[in-house]
Amino acid sequence: MITGELKSQVDKIWNSFWTGGVANPLTVIEQLTYLIFIRRLDEMETLEEKKANQMGIDKKLEFFTGEQQKFRWSHFKDKDPDTMYNLFTRPDANGLTVFEHMKQMDKKAGAFAEFMKGATFMISTPRLLDQVVQMIDKINMQDRDTKGDLYEYLLSKIATAGTNGQFRTPRHIIRMMVDMMQPQREDTICDPSSGTAGFLVSSAEYIYENHSDWFLDAIFRKHFHNQMFTGVEFDTTMLRIGVMNLQLHGIESPRLIGKDALSEANEDQTNLYSLVLANPPFKGSLDYDVVESSLLSVTKTKKTELLFISLILRMLKVGGRAAVIVPDGVLFGSSNAHKELRKTLIEDQKLEGIISMPSGVFKPYAGVSTAVLIFTKTNSGGTDQVWFYDMQADGFSLDDKRTPLLNKNETVEDEIKAALGIGIAAEERVHYGQKSSEESHSKNNIPDIQNRWQNRDKEASRARTEQSFLVPKSEIVENDYDLSINRYKKIVYEEVKYEKPEAIIGEIELLDAQRNELLNQLKAALND
Repeated sequence: MITGELKSQVDKIWNSFWTGGVANPLTVIEQLTYLIFIRRLDEMETLEEKKANQMGIDKKLEFFTGEQQKFRWSHFKDKDPDTMYNLFTRPDANGLTVFEHMKQMDKKAGAFAEFMKGATFMISTPRLLDQVVQMIDKINMQDRDTKGDLYEYLLSKIATAGTNGQFRTPRHIIRMMVDMMQPQREDTICDPSSGTAGFLVSSAEYIYENHSDWFLDAIFRKHFHNQMFTGVEFDTTMLRIGVMNLQLHGIESPRLIGKDALSEANEDQTNLYSLVLANPPFKGSLDYDVVESSLLSVTKTKKTELLFISLILRMLKVGGRAAVIVPDGVLFGSSNAHKELRKTLIEDQKLEGIISMPSGVFKPYAGVSTAVLIFTKTNSGGTDQVWFYDMQADGFSLDDKRTPLLNKNETVEDEIKAALGIGIAAEERVHYGQKSSEESHSKNNIPDIQNRWQNRDKEASRARTEQSFLVPKSEIVENDYDLSINRYKKIVYEEVKYEKPEAIIGEIELLDAQRNELLNQLKAALND
């Protein structure tokens, strides 16, 4: 977990950006990301220099040659603020600055370098640059957990929704989905709307925490660092942030594709992945002529949330599985496109589970009600019954503040760690989910969701009045493929008995008499 001291430093830098006129959170994170990249280049070259000196061979990497040595982090970090700032803003005789030199890096500098085109340096003063450089320099960049936690803390400060329904997925919801899907050794994992790469990062963390022994195998290490994780994203700012997030979490060469996932340019992404995790944009609308034609053949629609489901089905290998966040309308929408998509999932694929989430889960970004769809691509059906869960609490208040909800004898840190699954091994999370405390369950359903999902064979006896239950395919078909949990959940109304009117009137008269008596006593006391 990130320390309070480091949080305080980041908060001070954030405030400095704000007072310096850089108010967009994404811009702040992007500027910090550039500086982290510059430091990483210097550290990579330093490591190569040490290897070369020890072995008496030439360096394999040369990011800084000749006069470019002045652009190295280790060279400029101890300069006075004005001198440092000039290195970033005043071109030398070759027309280069630190920033322009960084933009000229090729693929040997890592995946991040591929997306530097169009990057802009926006730190406005020498003092601010010096503050940021000194803060980053204090971070132990050899420690994967520290680097990852720092970047996650930076990303947590994104508090504004983007366009077309884009907003950051809560980390504990991502972790819930990853834990349910349990990434496997041979998986190829994709997020077709990757944003800051939260799903991919969480998948990597799951493997680090639960299968550290896999890294003893050189073949798996190569797969993990080069082929296992793929993200598709059209926003170049998000691409840069996402790739840095992945690299700081220990993934050396993630595959990030800078394309519009729904366009013709992305038609090569077919039958490639064994696991897709995603929170696609909601409420967007596209013209038919810009959408890849094979997606329209599944369901002819302009709605992005439906098109992304079609895309995911195309991207998955047969046998591949997916967990996808969708707006509630996907579950019960009455248009032909909505019905056809649901029918496809049930009749042609294997729809396995639906988790209905409360509308407050995405606050303060949005108040939309959402659900998680879990399905497997079979192209031959296989849906026998669908598991439904009515999530009513996720460990945080459902208002704009999203305050962690504490149980007795638990600290804020305990509750946050439990909700996020941070630092908790799989068996411990299951144990946490088996707590019998009604108070704990009422404040956070996620451990119960994970436990019941992994033990779905025991759910058959659950009544429709419970939070989770199974619904047979035949009943869903009878309901015209409606997947709204309210269609199948039964509500038990408890009879409330009230006193007869005569008794209530009698109680009012008694209270009135007592009030008059007390009033008379007060008057008598005042007259004395």
